Amino acid sequence: MKSRVETLTPPNTPTPIGPYSHIAKVGEHISIGGTAGVDPTTGQLARDVAAQTRQILKSFIVMLDAAGSDLSHVTHINIFLLRMSDFETMNAAYVEIMGDRRPARTVIGVQELPKAGALLTMNLTAVTREG
Repeated sequence: MKSRVETLTPPNTPTPIGPYSHIAKVGEHISIGGTAGVDPTTGQLARDVAAQTRQILKSFIVMLDAAGSDLSHVTHINIFLLRMSDFETMNAAYVEIMGDRRPARTVIGVQELPKAGALLTMNLTAVTREG
């Protein structure tokens, strides 16, 4: 019997640092796991919180496309921020990529993150374009 859950890690996205896929999809529902601001071409973290924010969202664009979706179909984003003092800088970079799209969002301050040097990670839920 085939699982209803389809998992994938598309090319041109950062390599997962653990035993997981970036995307889990059931029907029209999409979940993308915690993603750091790693440039998939170099494998390196972007230099600061703004660049890491932009890189995460650019990776999300690639992942969502692979799952049949896009940023306009995101329902919720969780942001795990290492320093709340970076909140405004993260927001400015977030708006650069998200534009007028305003899905539900939660920002959580954390003590540390699994990826060494990461200043934030994000995950999201979305629906497919056909959903």
